[in-house]
Amino acid sequence: MAKRDYYEVLEVQRDVDAKALKNAFRSLARKYHPDKNDSPDADERFKEIQEAFAVLSNSEKRQVYDRYGHEPPGGSPFGSGGFSGFNMNFDDIFSGDLGDLFGSFFGGSSRRRQSTSRGNDILLRHIVPFQSIFDGSEEEVEITLPTACEDCEGSGAMDPDALSTCRDCGGRGQVTVREQMGPFINQSNRACSSCSGRGQLIDEACEFCNGNGKVQKEQKLRFNVPKGASDGTRLRMRGSGEPAPMGRGEAGDLYIELRIEDHPWFERDGADLLMSLPLGYPDLALGRTVSIPHFDGTDLEIKIPAGSRSGQTLEIAARGLADARSRGRGNIIVLFKMHVPKKLSRAVKKSLEALRNDLSLDDAKTLDEVRNDADDRRSTH
Repeated sequence: MAKRDYYEVLEVQRDVDAKALKNAFRSLARKYHPDKNDSPDADERFKEIQEAFAVLSNSEKRQVYDRYGHEPPGGSPFGSGGFSGFNMNFDDIFSGDLGDLFGSFFGGSSRRRQSTSRGNDILLRHIVPFQSIFDGSEEEVEITLPTACEDCEGSGAMDPDALSTCRDCGGRGQVTVREQMGPFINQSNRACSSCSGRGQLIDEACEFCNGNGKVQKEQKLRFNVPKGASDGTRLRMRGSGEPAPMGRGEAGDLYIELRIEDHPWFERDGADLLMSLPLGYPDLALGRTVSIPHFDGTDLEIKIPAGSRSGQTLEIAARGLADARSRGRGNIIVLFKMHVPKKLSRAVKKSLEALRNDLSLDDAKTLDEVRNDADDRRSTH
């Protein structure tokens, strides 16, 4: 099949300027990039777009193409094998200088922009008492963290200004690797092993940090635990993580993950609190008021109505944890649970036997209660 005209491929006029050419390439590359387009001809179209832009974005090659077309003196500008394409990430389409990405095709220096380095994030898990998430609290911890070496300004070199450019990667921090995969050639970028992806080499290591560019330093951290914080909540302290490699770039962040201690009897459901309350049969049948200490400083008065059943719940409003959504407090849900003593004295057993006929159910009444309970459950769903 005859090769299409490069201007036609990029859908531009022959007098297109550099800016419009670049915009046209980006628009089409975004449309046909294999990561975004799964049509059968997307790979070939993307390769065709790359080839057209590689020639037309180079002023010398464009002049030759305008004069001779696809048959210039000396053959294809890409060599005897023709244009094979290269592994171009989707983000590269929007890079600042596309000329740097395509320059290596014609012997230029493919100076892919060196992204700003960033230090690694650090995760610290911190245990806080249950009371702290009701009151809110200010916490202070002492921890050893990596910080940039002050002697070498984080560069790892005895003289921060005496760093040499890595020859293997030309200072890019990456090297291009071509691998033969059957009839295809896969081209990818990898971190340079000579400079560990930094693009520069240390001629003489800093004696204080042994060339690491960072040292361990004990620090005091202060942070606030918000009211109503959930277990697993992460607080971020910007710039308190690991320093950037070789002191170039920004430090990572420190994340403090809150682990909330269990309460002796409450379980959480957001801002609501759940608890079970063991009660004797007389308490359920006759009613009772139970008072237990509460974390807000006022005892919790639980009023059990006469005729209550085991498994029934009682809701106490606005005595739970802080609710960030409503700016109020959650509720407390109390589950009534029948308490049956494991051991009974002879006198108690004798008394119960005397009351058996009054308190127990015969088979017919038992079946009626089974039906009633089933109806109650269905009506609540």
